[in-house]
Amino acid sequence: MEWLERTELLVGKENVTKLNKAHVLVAGLGGVGSWCAEMLVRAGVGELTIIDGDVVQPSNRNRQLPALEATQGMPKTDVMVERLQAINPEVILHPRGFFHTGEDFDDLLKQPFDYVVDAIDSLTPKVLLIVSAVHHGQRLISSMGAGGKLNPEKVEMADISKSYHCKLARMVRKRLTKFNIKNGFDVVFSPEPVHQSAVVHTEGERNKLTTVGTISYMPAFFGLMAASKVIRELVR
Repeated sequence: MEWLERTELLVGKENVTKLNKAHVLVAGLGGVGSWCAEMLVRAGVGELTIIDGDVVQPSNRNRQLPALEATQGMPKTDVMVERLQAINPEVILHPRGFFHTGEDFDDLLKQPFDYVVDAIDSLTPKVLLIVSAVHHGQRLISSMGAGGKLNPEKVEMADISKSYHCKLARMVRKRLTKFNIKNGFDVVFSPEPVHQSAVVHTEGERNKLTTVGTISYMPAFFGLMAASKVIRELVR
């Protein structure tokens, strides 16, 4: 494939073939997952299952790849399918444009994926996706909280057991102990403190009790970190 000649020059023809044969699950197409999904396709990953039940909101435009004024109100999966196919018309996509509560993840994760990317921002389905992925022996990278963070130099990638000073990671670790999961998969996180002025209490959708301020590049940076882990592991 001529459009991947620069990728082939870097990683070699054999590894481009590996990427083309890989099937990656990306759960969540917001500020983290949308950028991750695009980087995977641009690297030559040939098959993706993408999950998101949301539509594009005006507040998404400061950080989310599918969010434009022209796409407002459209399902994020629809926007991303069109975009990813515009990058690689031969990519195989399995969009799941509905909100997962988590109970059906166990059935979904029974099929073998070459990698699973968790970019879900709601705690319960996030934890249940992780549990299902670990239970079925799937390779997994999970994104922790990018909200309230400004400094990309603070972002780290490590086993979940080594994450620290991240509220979402702490809550995930606590929930996972009930499933006897304490380690075994990597997370992208930042220990940068979140200033209280960046957090407001709300009664948002899906029982979200707070809204956290975000900046354009931080969720994208988390998504790029996750994509880099997937790609490097697939070609290793």
